[in-house]
Amino acid sequence: MPPVSQTERPSTRGLRSLDRLDRRRVLVEAAGMTETEIAAIATEALAAFDTGARLTPFAARCPGLDLDAAYRVAATLRRLRQARGERPVGRKIGFTNRTIWTEYGVSTPIWGDMYDTTVSELAAGGGACALGHLAEPKIEPEIAVGLARAPTQDMDEAQLLACVDWIAHGFEIVHSPFPGWRFAAADTVAAGGLHGALLLGPRREITASERSRWLDSLARFTITLARDGTIVDRGAAANVLDGPLSALRHLVGLLARDPGNPPLAAGDIVTTGTLTRALAIAPGETWTTALDGLDLDGIGVRFR
Repeated sequence: MPPVSQTERPSTRGLRSLDRLDRRRVLVEAAGMTETEIAAIATEALAAFDTGARLTPFAARCPGLDLDAAYRVAATLRRLRQARGERPVGRKIGFTNRTIWTEYGVSTPIWGDMYDTTVSELAAGGGACALGHLAEPKIEPEIAVGLARAPTQDMDEAQLLACVDWIAHGFEIVHSPFPGWRFAAADTVAAGGLHGALLLGPRREITASERSRWLDSLARFTITLARDGTIVDRGAAANVLDGPLSALRHLVGLLARDPGNPPLAAGDIVTTGTLTRALAIAPGETWTTALDGLDLDGIGVRFR
């Protein structure tokens, strides 16, 4: 995927005379990535998700792949998945936990789409999950919300909570087609936010009378994460940009500035980022959590 030379990049003059598709193509190419390059990266990322193939990071091969271009890849990737029958059901927010930024060489949160094929429900007593072809999978205990109405950029956290229909505790299973989890931030966006699956625990409906209590507890709770009965990490609400609602607010702002991807909508699920370190998982292991200070039960999953 060689970069487009300055002489090959089209001028943005006369954009008003172009239809919407052509305007998008010209703007992408003017920014350093051709539409063909964008589509090639999305196709390669989808194939890696389907097969577990390992990839050389895109940004190392295509210098024009910055975060703006990567979110255009995300839009193309979504269209490819929709074309084969998958339905987007919400977003995952990644790298909201600032304590792991140094480990992964990133300095800002990102997001990725989730689908009806990647989100499933855990029974109240826990459940099982096949890791399948996911490459170097890791587990992330998170708080997810279901939206009753679309949030807007001007909302504070209390107003955002008023948009929430339900809250659940879940595990996001993330994976990396890039060996050793070595990548640039743009690579993670182009690879669908590294989203493999979301396993949701029981949903807790939020009533208007409970919002004040939830607003406080969502900023203060703690969590322990155990593998086969042994605690392996501890986390806190503050790890995810000071709390799940703060992470949600950050996502709303990111999408408000993104001309190529849709904003959040009523019915969307948003999972707000790992509360602990992301830890490697393997078949045969059972992982459980315990929450303190939040009106949600811990959850468990056995991998096969």
